[in-house]
Amino acid sequence: MSMVCGWLFGFWRATVVVSFASTTGATLAFLLSRYLFREALQQRFGPRLQKFNEALHREGAFYLFALRLTPAVPYFAVNLGMGLTPMRTRTFWWVSQLGMLPATLVFVGAGAAVPSLKDVIQRGPSAIVSPQLLVALACLGLFPLAVRRVMSWWRSRPV
Repeated sequence: MSMVCGWLFGFWRATVVVSFASTTGATLAFLLSRYLFREALQQRFGPRLQKFNEALHREGAFYLFALRLTPAVPYFAVNLGMGLTPMRTRTFWWVSQLGMLPATLVFVGAGAAVPSLKDVIQRGPSAIVSPQLLVALACLGLFPLAVRRVMSWWRSRPV
């Protein structure tokens, strides 16, 4: 969807729309999970979840930020899982907004680099491959590798 918005609306407008729309949707899923499932799970697994909740209270924002940057965990699972924690909604919102922004920029940029059908008809098939599109596709491939490298460096640094 981010790529389609980038293609339709251009880079900057699509970045704003996609960024706020994705964070709003994530926050709604977070709140639904919190108000539908949290109480039952806390009652059933309370003693087992106590240490996890304490750790999340201390490092929750960083943990959520790392999950948002890492494409290994689907966003819907992060949204629902975080709704079961004591994390404040405001914290969830701003960390999600910031954590999802790099991927949003990459995907919207890739979509914005795709030429319109009018350009392809006028200039021929050579209009499809442009330097902007090649850079955007390279960013799509390199982004997960860069995130993995940064997270490995972050974990290995002395505390």
